[in-house]
Amino acid sequence: MTPRRTLLLSAAALTLLSPATALDRPDVTFKVFQFPADQIPRIDGSTDDWAMVPDSYAIGMDQFVDDSSRHAKPDPKNLDVKIRVGWVKGLNRLYFLYEAYDDYWDFARPDLHNDTFEIVVDGDASGGPLIDKSHREFWTPEVVGVARAAPDDRIGVADAHWAIQGAHAQNYHIFTPAEGKDWCMAWSAATWTKEFPWANAAYAYNFKPGESGKLVLEFWITPFDYAGPEGPQRAVESVLSENKIIGLSFAIMDYDDVNRRGSNAFWNLSRHHMMYGDASLLCAFKLMPLEPQFLQPIEAQWSWKVVDMDRRLVAFKDLSVGKVTSWKWDFGDGETSTEQNPMHVYKDAKPNYDVVLDIEGPAGKSRRSKVWDVQLK
Repeated sequence: MTPRRTLLLSAAALTLLSPATALDRPDVTFKVFQFPADQIPRIDGSTDDWAMVPDSYAIGMDQFVDDSSRHAKPDPKNLDVKIRVGWVKGLNRLYFLYEAYDDYWDFARPDLHNDTFEIVVDGDASGGPLIDKSHREFWTPEVVGVARAAPDDRIGVADAHWAIQGAHAQNYHIFTPAEGKDWCMAWSAATWTKEFPWANAAYAYNFKPGESGKLVLEFWITPFDYAGPEGPQRAVESVLSENKIIGLSFAIMDYDDVNRRGSNAFWNLSRHHMMYGDASLLCAFKLMPLEPQFLQPIEAQWSWKVVDMDRRLVAFKDLSVGKVTSWKWDFGDGETSTEQNPMHVYKDAKPNYDVVLDIEGPAGKSRRSKVWDVQLK
């Protein structure tokens, strides 16, 4: 093989193994509703806390693709589902409300055979495989240019499984409903991610196996940039922030026969069946700002950061809500500023200061003081 040929193969391998640059369904970006901090949903199986969420956030069966190719279109008499996703600024959690009517609920067995709501989440939208089966597909001759179809023999399949499975994106098989078993199967080596305080779930239903009826499932999960099998001690939570795009997709497995090996239907939000093991095939979800009705007409807010402790240089950032026409900062040392985002040097090495921001706009005035937050040495 010539050096040029080697270079081309290496470039191809790097391209295929690099993080995702695009998600599925580029024509649509789904929305994640932001709950006000004083109205966080209580996980109790009730829909009351979700009444504030506009219908534009709901995802119904009309958005799903029949991955089993058994149905031309969804039949609400057989299965009808509505899903809403929420988040709270400052918490790295995704909240879900899953409402479903099914004409036959199958959940009598203690194994994987169960009506299921499967979700896959990639909190930093980095893409790539998240289960070992998908990882091994990346170790083919076509990708790496060498003749092997499994991880490095010096590592071994078992060790590779523990090292890579679920490490950067998470898959949850949520049983609808779960009776006599955990609320979900976390398809990874890091099964602790389904436990409290990293997740929580509650159901509401009154049917028995084989009957029809409506189910309400309310839950939240924590997305992780890294979640290893060793436990949470090295885990890195995905940081959720306004307007961030995350990778997320759902699948609904509908069993109508307790003796049937596979599901009767497999509905998928992604157009790719393999989304369950490859986060590059997920859909784009945007963490939305608060809806206008939950915002104050004008509200002062700000943050601060020490730029240079030796010089006692501090940067202040205006985070106020509403239309603001004037700012007045009192830095707590006798100095003031009318800039929106000022930099200030404190002359004295005082351990703490009272800093006040006063703002004004067409909707009125607002003040925000922070007592002893700004600390210098």
